[in-house]
Amino acid sequence: MSAAQELENLQEKQNWHWRNSMRVVRFLAFDARAAAPIPVLLVYLRLSTIVLTIVTLLVFRFLENKGLTVPAAMRNLRSWIVGIDRPGWIGVQKRNFTDFG
Repeated sequence: MSAAQELENLQEKQNWHWRNSMRVVRFLAFDARAAAPIPVLLVYLRLSTIVLTIVTLLVFRFLENKGLTVPAAMRNLRSWIVGIDRPGWIGVQKRNFTDFG
């Protein structure tokens, strides 16, 4: 191995962490944002919080298996709740939504 290759390998080892900086943070096997009810479960250990935590984790795991990330699922839920009528827009700005899916 030449000196140039060794120097390149050394620089690559020093900068390896930047490659992983955009990965999704995971808690156990779940997205960390989906595991938000776990601290609530640790503080308020009741059957209702256990069920809520398990249901939340399973729902977000199901959505992740379908290809929908946690932020995308929350945006989708928000747009479903708001619906097509956008009350903050004047009539001129309202456009018909197009479904490209």
